[in-house]
Amino acid sequence: MHDLKFIRDYPDAFDAGLTRRGLPKYAAEILALDEKRRSLQTHIQEKQALRNKLSGAIGAARKAGDTADADRLTAEVSALKTEMPQLEAQEAEIAQQLDHVLSSLPNLPAPAPQTPEGANESYNVELAKVGLPRWFGFPVKSHDALGEALGLMDFSGAAKLSGARFVVLKGALARLERALGQFMLDIHTAEFGFSETSVPLLVRDAAMMGTGQLPKFREDQFAVDGGYWLIPTAEVPLTNLYADAVHDAAQFPARHCALSACFRAEAGAAGRDTAGMIRQHQFFKVELVTVCTPEQAEAEYARVLNAAETILQRLDLPYRSVALCAGDIGFSASRTVDLEVWLPSQNTYREISSVSHFDTFQARRMKARYKGKDDKHPQMLHTINGSGLAVGRTLVAVMENYQNDDGSISIPEVLQPYTGFDLIRV
Repeated sequence: MHDLKFIRDYPDAFDAGLTRRGLPKYAAEILALDEKRRSLQTHIQEKQALRNKLSGAIGAARKAGDTADADRLTAEVSALKTEMPQLEAQEAEIAQQLDHVLSSLPNLPAPAPQTPEGANESYNVELAKVGLPRWFGFPVKSHDALGEALGLMDFSGAAKLSGARFVVLKGALARLERALGQFMLDIHTAEFGFSETSVPLLVRDAAMMGTGQLPKFREDQFAVDGGYWLIPTAEVPLTNLYADAVHDAAQFPARHCALSACFRAEAGAAGRDTAGMIRQHQFFKVELVTVCTPEQAEAEYARVLNAAETILQRLDLPYRSVALCAGDIGFSASRTVDLEVWLPSQNTYREISSVSHFDTFQARRMKARYKGKDDKHPQMLHTINGSGLAVGRTLVAVMENYQNDDGSISIPEVLQPYTGFDLIRV
Protein backbone atom coordinates (compact mmCIF):
# COMPACT_ATOMS: atom_id res chain seq x y z
CA MET A 1 0.00 0.00 0.00
CA HIS A 2 1.16 3.50 -0.75
CA ASP A 3 1.37 6.50 1.55
CA LEU A 4 -1.19 9.10 0.45
CA LYS A 5 0.83 11.88 2.07
CA PHE A 6 3.83 10.94 -0.08
CA ILE A 7 1.67 11.03 -3.22
CA ARG A 8 0.25 14.44 -2.24
CA ASP A 9 3.73 15.84 -1.55
CA TYR A 10 5.61 14.14 -4.41
CA PRO A 11 3.18 13.21 -7.21
CA ASP A 12 5.88 13.43 -9.90
CA ALA A 13 8.21 11.09 -7.97
CA PHE A 14 5.34 8.64 -7.49
CA ASP A 15 4.55 8.62 -11.22
CA ALA A 16 8.24 8.31 -12.06
CA GLY A 17 8.47 5.16 -9.94
CA LEU A 18 5.48 3.62 -11.71
CA THR A 19 6.95 4.60 -15.08
CA ARG A 20 10.13 2.68 -14.23
CA ARG A 21 7.91 -0.39 -13.85
CA GLY A 22 6.35 0.24 -17.25
CA LEU A 23 3.04 1.43 -15.78
CA PRO A 24 0.98 4.53 -16.58
CA LYS A 25 0.85 7.54 -14.26
CA TYR A 26 -1.73 7.33 -11.47
CA ALA A 27 -1.00 10.30 -9.20
CA ALA A 28 -3.62 12.59 -10.78
CA GLU A 29 -6.36 9.96 -10.50
CA ILE A 30 -5.42 9.16 -6.90
CA LEU A 31 -5.27 12.83 -5.87
CA ALA A 32 -8.64 13.55 -7.52
CA LEU A 33 -10.27 10.73 -5.57
CA ASP A 34 -8.48 11.83 -2.41
CA GLU A 35 -9.67 15.43 -2.85
CA LYS A 36 -13.25 14.30 -3.51
CA ARG A 37 -13.21 12.06 -0.42
CA ARG A 38 -11.75 14.78 1.81
CA SER A 39 -14.28 17.30 0.49
CA LEU A 40 -17.11 14.91 1.34
CA GLN A 41 -15.65 14.29 4.78
CA THR A 42 -15.54 18.04 5.44
CA HIS A 43 -19.10 18.43 4.16
CA ILE A 44 -20.30 15.61 6.44
CA GLN A 45 -18.56 17.18 9.43
CA GLU A 46 -20.19 20.53 8.66
CA LYS A 47 -23.62 18.90 8.37
CA GLN A 48 -23.07 17.07 11.66
CA ALA A 49 -22.07 20.31 13.39
CA LEU A 50 -25.16 22.03 11.97
CA ARG A 51 -27.37 19.15 13.09
CA ASN A 52 -25.98 19.39 16.62
CA LYS A 53 -26.49 23.17 16.64
CA LEU A 54 -30.07 22.88 15.37
CA SER A 55 -30.89 20.15 17.89
CA GLY A 56 -29.78 22.46 20.67
CA ALA A 57 -31.82 25.32 19.22
CA ILE A 58 -34.94 23.12 19.14
CA GLY A 59 -34.75 22.66 22.89
CA ALA A 60 -34.24 26.39 23.43
CA ALA A 61 -37.23 27.26 21.19
CA ARG A 62 -39.55 24.86 22.98
CA LYS A 63 -38.38 26.14 26.34
CA ALA A 64 -39.23 29.67 25.16
CA GLY A 65 -42.64 28.46 23.98
CA ASP A 66 -41.90 29.23 20.31
CA THR A 67 -43.62 26.19 18.79
CA ALA A 68 -43.42 27.47 15.20
CA ASP A 69 -39.66 27.97 15.38
CA ALA A 70 -39.22 24.58 17.07
CA ASP A 71 -41.21 22.90 14.28
CA ARG A 72 -39.15 24.69 11.60
CA LEU A 73 -35.88 23.61 13.23
CA THR A 74 -37.14 20.05 13.63
CA ALA A 75 -37.92 19.90 9.89
CA GLU A 76 -34.37 21.08 9.10
CA VAL A 77 -32.89 18.38 11.38
CA SER A 78 -35.13 15.78 9.74
CA ALA A 79 -33.84 16.84 6.30
CA LEU A 80 -30.25 16.56 7.54
CA LYS A 81 -30.98 13.06 8.86
CA THR A 82 -32.04 12.11 5.34
CA GLU A 83 -29.15 13.88 3.59
CA MET A 84 -26.26 12.74 5.79
CA PRO A 85 -26.52 8.96 5.11
CA GLN A 86 -26.46 9.76 1.38
CA LEU A 87 -23.27 11.81 1.82
CA GLU A 88 -21.73 9.09 3.99
CA ALA A 89 -22.54 6.47 1.34
CA GLN A 90 -20.89 8.65 -1.33
CA GLU A 91 -17.81 9.08 0.89
CA ALA A 92 -17.62 5.32 1.52
CA GLU A 93 -17.86 4.60 -2.23
CA ILE A 94 -15.06 7.08 -3.03
CA ALA A 95 -12.93 5.64 -0.22
CA GLN A 96 -13.47 2.14 -1.63
CA GLN A 97 -12.42 3.31 -5.11
CA LEU A 98 -9.31 4.96 -3.67
CA ASP A 99 -8.42 1.88 -1.66
CA HIS A 100 -8.84 -0.33 -4.74
CA VAL A 101 -6.45 1.81 -6.79
CA LEU A 102 -3.86 2.02 -4.02
CA SER A 103 -4.00 -1.71 -3.22
CA SER A 104 -3.71 -2.67 -6.90
CA LEU A 105 -0.55 -0.66 -7.61
CA PRO A 106 2.88 -2.22 -6.99
CA ASN A 107 5.62 -0.87 -4.77
CA LEU A 108 7.94 1.78 -6.16
CA PRO A 109 11.37 0.44 -7.17
CA ALA A 110 14.44 1.41 -5.19
CA PRO A 111 16.86 3.79 -6.92
CA ALA A 112 19.47 2.39 -9.29
CA PRO A 113 21.83 0.60 -8.92
CA GLN A 114 19.94 -1.29 -6.15
CA THR A 115 17.13 -1.75 -8.66
CA PRO A 116 18.57 -1.29 -12.16
CA GLU A 117 16.66 0.44 -14.92
CA GLY A 118 14.97 -1.82 -17.47
CA ALA A 119 11.66 -3.04 -18.82
CA ASN A 120 12.09 -6.82 -18.49
CA GLU A 121 14.38 -9.62 -17.36
CA SER A 122 16.83 -8.99 -20.19
CA TYR A 123 17.91 -5.86 -18.28
CA ASN A 124 18.69 -7.72 -15.06
CA VAL A 125 22.27 -7.29 -13.88
CA GLU A 126 24.49 -10.22 -12.97
CA LEU A 127 26.32 -9.41 -9.74
CA ALA A 128 28.53 -12.47 -9.27
CA LYS A 129 29.11 -16.09 -10.24
CA VAL A 130 30.17 -18.52 -7.52
CA GLY A 131 31.60 -21.94 -8.32
CA LEU A 132 32.34 -23.56 -11.66
CA PRO A 133 29.91 -25.93 -13.39
CA ARG A 134 31.22 -29.49 -13.26
CA TRP A 135 32.56 -31.22 -16.36
CA PHE A 136 30.94 -34.64 -16.39
CA GLY A 137 32.58 -36.54 -19.24
CA PHE A 138 29.30 -38.36 -19.95
CA PRO A 139 25.83 -37.32 -21.17
CA VAL A 140 24.04 -35.69 -18.26
CA LYS A 141 20.48 -36.63 -17.38
CA SER A 142 17.68 -34.42 -16.11
CA HIS A 143 16.52 -34.86 -12.52
CA ASP A 144 13.25 -36.44 -13.60
CA ALA A 145 15.03 -38.97 -15.84
CA LEU A 146 17.39 -39.81 -12.95
CA GLY A 147 14.58 -40.09 -10.40
CA GLU A 148 12.33 -42.24 -12.55
CA ALA A 149 15.22 -44.54 -13.51
CA LEU A 150 15.94 -45.02 -9.81
CA GLY A 151 12.26 -45.78 -9.20
CA LEU A 152 12.13 -43.02 -6.57
CA MET A 153 10.30 -40.22 -8.42
CA ASP A 154 6.75 -40.95 -9.54
CA PHE A 155 4.96 -38.37 -11.69
CA SER A 156 2.33 -40.67 -13.16
CA GLY A 157 1.26 -41.87 -9.71
CA ALA A 158 1.00 -38.24 -8.53
CA ALA A 159 -1.03 -37.34 -11.64
CA LYS A 160 -3.47 -40.15 -10.85
CA LEU A 161 -3.90 -38.71 -7.36
CA SER A 162 -3.85 -34.98 -8.03
CA GLY A 163 -3.27 -34.14 -11.70
CA ALA A 164 -0.34 -32.40 -13.38
CA ARG A 165 2.46 -30.58 -11.57
CA PHE A 166 2.66 -32.94 -8.60
CA VAL A 167 5.19 -35.62 -7.71
CA VAL A 168 5.54 -38.54 -5.31
CA LEU A 169 9.05 -38.99 -3.90
CA LYS A 170 10.00 -42.35 -2.45
CA GLY A 171 12.72 -43.90 -0.35
CA ALA A 172 16.10 -42.19 -0.52
CA LEU A 173 14.82 -39.17 -2.48
CA ALA A 174 12.08 -38.53 0.07
CA ARG A 175 14.72 -38.74 2.80
CA LEU A 176 17.03 -36.40 0.84
CA GLU A 177 14.23 -33.86 0.53
CA ARG A 178 13.67 -33.98 4.30
CA ALA A 179 17.41 -33.77 4.94
CA LEU A 180 17.73 -30.64 2.83
CA GLY A 181 15.00 -28.81 4.75
CA GLN A 182 16.48 -29.71 8.13
CA PHE A 183 20.00 -28.81 7.01
CA MET A 184 18.80 -25.37 5.91
CA LEU A 185 16.95 -24.72 9.17
CA ASP A 186 20.00 -25.72 11.23
CA ILE A 187 22.25 -23.29 9.34
CA HIS A 188 19.81 -20.38 9.53
CA THR A 189 19.06 -20.80 13.22
CA ALA A 190 22.55 -21.64 14.49
CA GLU A 191 24.60 -19.29 12.32
CA PHE A 192 22.33 -16.42 11.30
CA GLY A 193 20.07 -15.88 14.30
CA PHE A 194 16.74 -16.80 12.74
CA SER A 195 14.08 -18.26 15.02
CA GLU A 196 12.50 -21.46 13.71
CA THR A 197 8.76 -20.93 13.50
CA SER A 198 5.97 -23.35 12.62
CA VAL A 199 3.09 -21.61 10.85
CA PRO A 200 -0.45 -22.41 9.66
CA LEU A 201 -0.82 -23.44 6.03
CA LEU A 202 -4.26 -21.78 5.82
CA VAL A 203 -4.74 -18.02 6.14
CA ARG A 204 -7.61 -15.58 5.68
CA ASP A 205 -8.01 -12.75 3.15
CA ALA A 206 -6.41 -10.10 5.38
CA ALA A 207 -3.12 -12.00 5.58
CA MET A 208 -2.94 -12.43 1.80
CA MET A 209 -3.77 -8.74 1.38
CA GLY A 210 -1.06 -7.78 3.83
CA THR A 211 1.81 -9.30 1.87
CA GLY A 212 0.41 -8.39 -1.55
CA GLN A 213 -0.97 -11.67 -2.94
CA LEU A 214 -4.48 -10.16 -2.97
CA PRO A 215 -6.25 -8.63 -4.73
CA LYS A 216 -4.02 -8.59 -7.85
CA PHE A 217 -2.84 -12.22 -7.86
CA ARG A 218 -6.03 -13.97 -6.81
CA GLU A 219 -5.91 -16.45 -9.72
CA ASP A 220 -2.40 -17.56 -8.77
CA GLN A 221 -3.59 -18.79 -5.35
CA PHE A 222 -5.57 -21.79 -4.12
CA ALA A 223 -8.78 -20.76 -2.37
CA VAL A 224 -10.32 -23.15 0.16
CA ASP A 225 -13.91 -23.33 1.41
CA GLY A 226 -14.57 -21.38 4.58
CA GLY A 227 -12.78 -18.21 3.49
CA TYR A 228 -9.24 -19.63 3.63
CA TRP A 229 -6.29 -19.63 1.27
CA LEU A 230 -3.48 -22.17 1.08
CA ILE A 231 -0.26 -20.26 1.63
CA PRO A 232 1.94 -19.70 -1.46
CA THR A 233 4.91 -19.19 0.87
CA ALA A 234 5.53 -19.02 4.63
CA GLU A 235 6.24 -15.32 4.07
CA VAL A 236 2.49 -14.73 4.39
CA PRO A 237 1.91 -16.02 7.95
CA LEU A 238 5.38 -15.04 9.20
CA THR A 239 5.12 -11.40 8.12
CA ASN A 240 1.50 -11.06 9.24
CA LEU A 241 2.46 -11.99 12.79
CA TYR A 242 3.17 -8.26 13.14
CA ALA A 243 -0.07 -6.99 11.57
CA ASP A 244 -2.52 -4.59 13.21
CA ALA A 245 -0.31 -3.62 16.12
CA VAL A 246 2.18 -1.06 17.42
CA HIS A 247 5.28 -2.89 18.64
CA ASP A 248 8.08 -1.89 20.96
CA ALA A 249 11.08 -0.88 18.85
CA ALA A 250 13.36 -2.80 21.20
CA GLN A 251 12.12 -6.16 19.84
CA PHE A 252 13.54 -5.52 16.38
CA PRO A 253 15.09 -6.86 14.25
CA ALA A 254 12.82 -9.92 14.46
CA ARG A 255 14.08 -12.83 12.36
CA HIS A 256 12.01 -15.91 11.52
CA CYS A 257 12.54 -19.00 9.39
CA ALA A 258 10.02 -21.67 8.54
CA LEU A 259 9.98 -24.91 6.58
CA SER A 260 6.53 -25.31 5.09
CA ALA A 261 4.57 -26.74 2.24
CA CYS A 262 3.69 -24.05 -0.31
CA PHE A 263 0.84 -24.05 -2.82
CA ARG A 264 0.64 -22.13 -6.09
CA ALA A 265 -1.90 -22.37 -8.87
CA GLU A 266 0.68 -21.23 -11.44
CA ALA A 267 -2.14 -19.68 -13.46
CA GLY A 268 0.28 -17.51 -15.40
CA ALA A 269 2.75 -20.31 -16.16
CA ALA A 270 0.80 -22.43 -18.63
CA GLY A 271 3.15 -24.48 -20.79
CA ARG A 272 6.26 -23.60 -18.77
CA ASP A 273 8.38 -26.29 -17.09
CA THR A 274 5.67 -28.92 -17.49
CA ALA A 275 8.16 -31.77 -17.01
CA GLY A 276 9.89 -32.48 -13.73
CA MET A 277 9.87 -30.66 -10.40
CA ILE A 278 10.82 -27.13 -11.42
CA ARG A 279 7.29 -25.69 -11.33
CA GLN A 280 4.93 -27.57 -9.01
CA HIS A 281 1.56 -26.78 -7.47
CA GLN A 282 2.86 -28.05 -4.11
CA PHE A 283 6.44 -27.87 -2.86
CA PHE A 284 8.50 -27.36 0.28
CA LYS A 285 10.45 -24.20 0.96
CA VAL A 286 12.45 -22.71 3.79
CA GLU A 287 11.49 -19.06 4.09
CA LEU A 288 13.48 -16.32 5.82
CA VAL A 289 11.59 -13.25 7.05
CA THR A 290 12.97 -10.23 8.87
CA VAL A 291 10.85 -7.42 10.32
CA CYS A 292 12.88 -4.41 11.38
CA THR A 293 13.19 -0.64 11.70
CA PRO A 294 14.34 1.41 8.69
CA GLU A 295 17.79 1.93 10.23
CA GLN A 296 18.30 -1.84 10.52
CA ALA A 297 17.04 -2.73 7.05
CA GLU A 298 20.23 -2.56 5.00
CA ALA A 299 22.19 -4.84 7.34
CA GLU A 300 19.26 -7.24 7.62
CA TYR A 301 18.88 -7.44 3.86
CA ALA A 302 22.54 -8.41 3.60
CA ARG A 303 22.03 -11.02 6.35
CA VAL A 304 19.13 -12.72 4.54
CA LEU A 305 21.05 -12.76 1.27
CA ASN A 306 24.15 -14.16 2.99
CA ALA A 307 22.12 -16.88 4.72
CA ALA A 308 20.59 -18.04 1.43
CA GLU A 309 23.93 -17.99 -0.40
CA THR A 310 25.59 -19.94 2.42
CA ILE A 311 23.31 -22.92 1.77
CA LEU A 312 24.39 -23.04 -1.87
CA GLN A 313 28.03 -22.67 -0.91
CA ARG A 314 27.91 -25.44 1.71
CA LEU A 315 26.29 -27.74 -0.85
CA ASP A 316 28.98 -26.75 -3.36
CA LEU A 317 26.39 -25.89 -6.01
CA PRO A 318 27.46 -23.40 -8.70
CA TYR A 319 25.20 -20.34 -8.72
CA ARG A 320 24.98 -16.71 -9.65
CA SER A 321 23.37 -13.64 -8.08
CA VAL A 322 21.30 -11.26 -10.21
CA ALA A 323 19.85 -7.83 -9.40
CA LEU A 324 16.36 -7.60 -10.88
CA CYS A 325 15.54 -4.48 -12.87
CA ALA A 326 12.56 -2.20 -12.22
CA GLY A 327 10.45 -3.95 -14.84
CA ASP A 328 11.05 -7.43 -13.39
CA ILE A 329 10.80 -7.07 -9.61
CA GLY A 330 7.78 -8.55 -7.85
CA PHE A 331 4.63 -6.62 -7.01
CA SER A 332 5.49 -5.84 -3.37
CA ALA A 333 9.27 -5.52 -3.71
CA SER A 334 11.33 -2.37 -4.06
CA ARG A 335 14.54 -4.33 -4.52
CA THR A 336 15.29 -7.99 -5.32
CA VAL A 337 18.36 -10.13 -5.81
CA ASP A 338 17.72 -13.56 -7.33
CA LEU A 339 20.01 -16.50 -6.65
CA GLU A 340 20.12 -18.88 -9.61
CA VAL A 341 21.58 -22.38 -9.34
CA TRP A 342 23.29 -24.20 -12.22
CA LEU A 343 21.28 -27.05 -13.73
CA PRO A 344 23.48 -29.22 -16.00
CA SER A 345 20.59 -30.77 -17.94
CA GLN A 346 19.37 -27.32 -19.00
CA ASN A 347 22.87 -25.87 -19.36
CA THR A 348 21.72 -22.73 -17.60
CA TYR A 349 21.08 -21.09 -14.22
CA ARG A 350 17.58 -21.29 -12.71
CA GLU A 351 16.10 -19.26 -9.86
CA ILE A 352 16.29 -20.96 -6.47
CA SER A 353 15.81 -17.93 -4.20
CA SER A 354 14.56 -14.36 -4.39
CA VAL A 355 15.67 -12.01 -1.63
CA SER A 356 13.49 -8.90 -1.51
CA HIS A 357 13.23 -5.69 0.48
CA PHE A 358 9.72 -4.25 0.68
CA ASP A 359 10.44 -1.02 2.59
CA THR A 360 7.15 -0.03 4.30
CA PHE A 361 4.90 -1.37 1.51
CA GLN A 362 3.74 -4.54 3.27
CA ALA A 363 3.77 -2.94 6.72
CA ARG A 364 1.41 -0.20 5.53
CA ARG A 365 -1.00 -2.80 4.12
CA MET A 366 -0.81 -4.74 7.40
CA LYS A 367 -0.76 -1.69 9.71
CA ALA A 368 2.43 -3.05 11.28
CA ARG A 369 4.14 -0.29 13.24
CA TYR A 370 6.70 0.30 15.96
CA LYS A 371 7.39 3.02 18.50
CA GLY A 372 10.63 3.78 20.30
CA LYS A 373 10.85 5.48 23.69
CA ASP A 374 11.66 8.83 22.06
CA ASP A 375 9.12 8.56 19.22
CA LYS A 376 6.09 10.83 19.41
CA HIS A 377 4.15 8.77 16.88
CA PRO A 378 4.24 5.14 15.66
CA GLN A 379 6.38 4.49 12.58
CA MET A 380 6.01 1.92 9.82
CA LEU A 381 8.20 -1.18 9.99
CA HIS A 382 10.29 -2.55 7.12
CA THR A 383 9.96 -6.14 5.91
CA ILE A 384 12.48 -8.37 4.12
CA ASN A 385 12.27 -11.95 2.97
CA GLY A 386 14.03 -14.57 0.92
CA SER A 387 13.91 -18.26 0.16
CA GLY A 388 16.55 -20.08 2.08
CA LEU A 389 16.05 -22.17 -0.13
CA ALA A 390 13.28 -23.67 -2.26
CA VAL A 391 13.72 -27.29 -1.14
CA GLY A 392 12.38 -28.95 -4.30
CA ARG A 393 14.63 -26.96 -6.60
CA THR A 394 17.59 -27.63 -4.31
CA LEU A 395 16.82 -31.34 -4.54
CA VAL A 396 16.79 -30.99 -8.34
CA ALA A 397 20.13 -29.18 -8.28
CA VAL A 398 21.77 -31.77 -6.00
CA MET A 399 20.51 -34.66 -8.15
CA GLU A 400 21.78 -33.14 -11.39
CA ASN A 401 25.09 -31.74 -10.15
CA TYR A 402 25.99 -34.86 -8.15
CA GLN A 403 24.92 -37.49 -10.70
CA ASN A 404 27.30 -40.24 -11.76
CA ASP A 405 27.66 -42.01 -15.11
CA ASP A 406 25.93 -45.15 -13.80
CA GLY A 407 22.78 -43.16 -12.87
CA SER A 408 23.56 -43.04 -9.16
CA ILE A 409 23.61 -39.79 -7.16
CA SER A 410 26.31 -38.89 -4.66
CA ILE A 411 25.23 -37.08 -1.49
CA PRO A 412 27.09 -33.86 -0.57
CA GLU A 413 29.23 -34.44 2.49
CA VAL A 414 27.39 -31.84 4.61
CA LEU A 415 24.10 -33.70 4.04
CA GLN A 416 25.32 -37.18 4.92
CA PRO A 417 24.72 -36.79 8.69
CA TYR A 418 21.09 -35.97 7.79
CA THR A 419 20.55 -38.73 5.23
CA GLY A 420 22.59 -41.51 6.83
CA PHE A 421 23.95 -42.55 3.42
CA ASP A 422 26.41 -41.17 0.85
CA LEU A 423 24.98 -42.55 -2.39
CA ILE A 424 21.60 -43.16 -4.00
CA ARG A 425 21.52 -46.00 -6.53
CA VAL A 426 19.23 -48.70 -7.79
